[in-house]
Amino acid sequence: MTSPREMLQRIRSVRNIAQVTRALEAVSASRVRKAEARAKQTRPYARKSWQVLRHLSRQPGRNFVHPLLTKHVEIRNAIVILVSGDRGLAGAYNTNVIRYALEAFQQSEISVGYITVGRKGRDILLRRRKKLLADFSNLPEEPGFVDVSAIGRLAIDEFLAHRADQVWLIYTTFVSMLRQEPASQLLLPFEFDETSIGQAASRVQMVENNHADERKPTYMYEPAESTIIERIIPRLVKLQVFQAITESLASEHAARMIAMRNASENANELAEALNLEYNKARQKAITSDMLDIVGGAEALSSS
Repeated sequence: MTSPREMLQRIRSVRNIAQVTRALEAVSASRVRKAEARAKQTRPYARKSWQVLRHLSRQPGRNFVHPLLTKHVEIRNAIVILVSGDRGLAGAYNTNVIRYALEAFQQSEISVGYITVGRKGRDILLRRRKKLLADFSNLPEEPGFVDVSAIGRLAIDEFLAHRADQVWLIYTTFVSMLRQEPASQLLLPFEFDETSIGQAASRVQMVENNHADERKPTYMYEPAESTIIERIIPRLVKLQVFQAITESLASEHAARMIAMRNASENANELAEALNLEYNKARQKAITSDMLDIVGGAEALSSS
């Protein structure tokens, strides 16, 4: 049976853990607001860029085709940009997105290479002996466009060098504080219609009504269409990677905040239960001591 002293030490340990989890919850609560605001700031620009590119692709008489828009005849190799976290204590956040990526290509016969963003995804893929092409870990707490542009540049180079026939982007979309969903998007070749390997799709893409597109007038662009496409497509690829990382960061902070809140509540409940058990053991010890005293007094009086 556990002694009262050991139970006291355990109660102190549980209460110390509760203090740590409350502190982590407060830190995540402050960071998730900033991350959510940053994710929302990129959405209008990404949507408008997508509308311009989509309009250019449907211009009458268009004869310019960018290499990043060209579909390969046969799909043999694919690259997956997997966005996960650098740290744990975020509930099922890392597990969900990594499982989503692995299950998506589980039945596929093509060769899949991974570009990981975050240590958790890298470590699990290495343990599973997956093909790891590059790793981008230890990004700043608030990464800027310059910090993540190398990821998009690497994906573009691999696609243009014909070492990859498709490039997929898998990350976690921030829906609300209580809801974060893994999502997938075909990054290259650039698709003008929504494409997904799962039920969730990119929140950047806007699928418009085909009839509405037919009623839209034809515009003249300055400079030429080829010049605009040449500049906007690589930047839009990098922008979508940047937005995926900001969405994932907001999702990670929200998941960690909820996980730490649940851990604090569980620690408090456990401390209360342990305190009740300690009081019972202490009361039992006091009663036993009193019985020993009464028994000793009766023995002395009878003698």
